[in-house]
Amino acid sequence: MNIRIKEEALEALRQHKPVVALESTIISHGMPYPQNVHTAMQVEKIIRDHGAVPCTVGIIDGVGIVGMSPEEIEQFGSRGGIAKVSRRDLPVIMAEKQWGATTVATTMILAAKAGIEVFVTGGIGGVHRNAQQTFDISADLDELQHTNVTVVCAGAKAILDLELTLEVLETKGVPVLGYQTAELPAFYTRTSGLKVDYEIKDAADAARIIKAKRDLELGGGILITNPIPEQYSMDRKEIDKVIDEAINEMNEKHIHGKDATPFLLAKIAAITGNRSLDANIQLVYNNAAVGADIANELCRL
Repeated sequence: MNIRIKEEALEALRQHKPVVALESTIISHGMPYPQNVHTAMQVEKIIRDHGAVPCTVGIIDGVGIVGMSPEEIEQFGSRGGIAKVSRRDLPVIMAEKQWGATTVATTMILAAKAGIEVFVTGGIGGVHRNAQQTFDISADLDELQHTNVTVVCAGAKAILDLELTLEVLETKGVPVLGYQTAELPAFYTRTSGLKVDYEIKDAADAARIIKAKRDLELGGGILITNPIPEQYSMDRKEIDKVIDEAINEMNEKHIHGKDATPFLLAKIAAITGNRSLDANIQLVYNNAAVGADIANELCRL
């Protein structure tokens, strides 16, 4: 695979220092320009402030970039028409030398090939509502089953069927851990009414679990769910009503597949007057700090 890893990250990995991967779909498909670029750069700063090397992952002219430069992040944020790339798309985008924004699944693939254990994102994909009829289930779940990367997130995106998502993760043998919580966070809100597999107390606890899984040679990822900070959490009833409204419009317009999530996030932001977007940004910042702390503790073991 044609991959370019930035020298700073390569040196850190050689010296067993902490490195944290970041996705690029949130830049090109998650929020408008220039807010997307500002957010991406701030996430990298938070990771640096917590003693780790950030690596934003994307595909430029068919090359998998693990650790984009500020100029490349700026291009990603301002350039239109960048493809959203999951596992199935990766060979085509690379062979045709196109630009591609990496989802959770493809970021995991490229991070694993670079030797990066910890990956920070906003929320993972999962089982979409009414998947019993549509079979719309994110490739992120399969990737978590097979790829040796720990994903730090604020749970699965709230637009999904969270209960079925947990069931699929259980079937695939993916540990779902709550960072200082026994309840699965629901992206925009701290609670979902659903229990995680285990609650972990701090970054050192998380690192010990990651190491134990790798020492046992149990393939696949670990999902660490970290609730949005209380002051940025949205009202659960309000956001559920907004999500239902957005999903109804999506169904009326026959939007599905990889276009569903960007449409829903944009629609929810419009209905809430961008309060959902602000919450999204804050939860990513929070995840970045926790992910960097975990990567640091893992290097100490």
